[in-house]
Amino acid sequence: MPVVDIFILIAAGAVAGFAGGMLGLGGAFLMTPFQVIVYTHMGLNADLAVKTAFGTSLLVVFTTSISGAWRHSRQGAVNYKLALVMGSTGLVFGYIGSTLASHIPGNTLKIVFGVIGILAGIRMLLNLKEPETTEIVKKPWLWALWAVPVGLLSGTLGVGGGVLLVPILVMAFKFDIQKAAANSLAAIFITSIGGIIGYIVNGIGVSGRLDYSLGYIDIRSWVLLAVPAAIMAQVGAVTSRHISRKWLTYIFIVVLMYTGLHMIGVFKWLGWNI
Repeated sequence: MPVVDIFILIAAGAVAGFAGGMLGLGGAFLMTPFQVIVYTHMGLNADLAVKTAFGTSLLVVFTTSISGAWRHSRQGAVNYKLALVMGSTGLVFGYIGSTLASHIPGNTLKIVFGVIGILAGIRMLLNLKEPETTEIVKKPWLWALWAVPVGLLSGTLGVGGGVLLVPILVMAFKFDIQKAAANSLAAIFITSIGGIIGYIVNGIGVSGRLDYSLGYIDIRSWVLLAVPAAIMAQVGAVTSRHISRKWLTYIFIVVLMYTGLHMIGVFKWLGWNI
C-alpha cells in the first residue's frame, strides 16, 4: 500500500473517531469517501471499491463505537435497555441490508448514502427550535420498530446507523443531543455486527478483492483506520460534554451535509477539490 494512502487512512480514522465519539456516529460517513479514493487508486473498480469501503468501515465502526460508548457510559449517559433493544433489532436487519447491498451497483449505493445524509441534516436543522425539556419516550416496542430502518441503513450503506439513529433519538424519542450521541454509540456497536457478518459472507469468493481481505473487509485498512479512530473516539466523547447542545447539533448537521454532498458528487460536478 502506498505511503500516501496509509497517511490518508490514518488521518481519516482519527477524524472519524473524534467526530464519532462527539456526535454519536460510528464515523463511517467520514471514512467511506476517503476509502473509496484510496481503493480506486489501488486499482479496484468503482463497485468493488465502494463495497470494500462499506464493509471495512463497519468493522471500524464496531471498535470506534465501543470506545466512545464506554466513555459515555462512565459519564452515566447510556440507557442500556434502549441500547440492547435497538442494537439487537438493528443487528438482524443490518445483516439483511448488507446482503441487499451485495446485489446493488456501487455508484447507486454512493448516491443513496449521500441523499440520506442530506435529508437527515435538513430534518435536524428544521428541528432546532423544538423544546429540549420534553419527557423522553420509554416504549421498547417503539425503540425496536425504529431500529428496523437503522439496521437496514447500517447494512446497506456500511455505516453504524448513527446518522439516522441520532435524529430519531432527538426527534422521535425526545433525547437531548448529548444523550442521543451517547445512546447512539451504545446501540450501533451491536447493530454493526449484523452488517459485518453480511459483508464478510457476501464478499467471499468475489474476484478482484485486495490481498488480506475477509470478504469485503480489508484487514490492513481496518487496522490503519481503527486504531486512531478508537483513541480519538475517547477524546470526542469527552469533548461532547463541554459543547452546548445547540452547537453540537450545528456541527452534526454540517458533517451530514458535507458528506452527503460529497458522496452524490456535487463538489466534483462543481470542480471543487474538497
